[in-house]
Amino acid sequence: MRITVFGAAGNVGRRTVTEALSRGHDVTAVVRDPARFSELPRAADARVGDAVDQESVAALSKGQDLVIGATRPAPGRERELVRTTEALLAGTARAGARLLVVGGAATLTLPGTAGTTVVDDPDFPADWRPIAIACATQLEVCRADVRADWTYLSPPALLEPGERTGAYRLGTDELLVDSAGNSAISMEDLAVALIDEAELPGRRRTRFTVAY
Repeated sequence: MRITVFGAAGNVGRRTVTEALSRGHDVTAVVRDPARFSELPRAADARVGDAVDQESVAALSKGQDLVIGATRPAPGRERELVRTTEALLAGTARAGARLLVVGGAATLTLPGTAGTTVVDDPDFPADWRPIAIACATQLEVCRADVRADWTYLSPPALLEPGERTGAYRLGTDELLVDSAGNSAISMEDLAVALIDEAELPGRRRTRFTVAY
């Protein structure tokens, strides 16, 4: 499979590139700054591109089977996430490539509530609210799109570097929690879930979530 990853030097992007390469896929790893090429696996085809620019997205998606959007804006630039998603949708639609978007958990509903979302929980950290709101709008943009072949992955509440176990549970619109009430997955296993969906697509034009 030919896969392009935008945000390839980021925390999730880099692990996704590594996971895809380990399964024998041809990976184009896209970053904005060529100085970050050294952070990418040597087996990847490192390219410079801008996920906010649909022309760049279309060019780097042409001839690819799948594009993964794993970008995350710096604090203070959260609204860029929405413009990036719009460009990814438009660019991949033009190129005829599938799109997998790494999104946020903001709009997942909390178990045992009457539909209260993660971001609307009174205990939700105020510092995280700007990126959570951006992720909520990001999902709206995907759902409103009528041209792209997209899938949106919402991580659980806690997403951190860790071990690759290859094990996880699947969900749809509700936050997944374990018996102790924890909602978490490692970035390594999120990458596993992304490439599993890449290889066996079953959730087109919809959102899914994963957790331990």
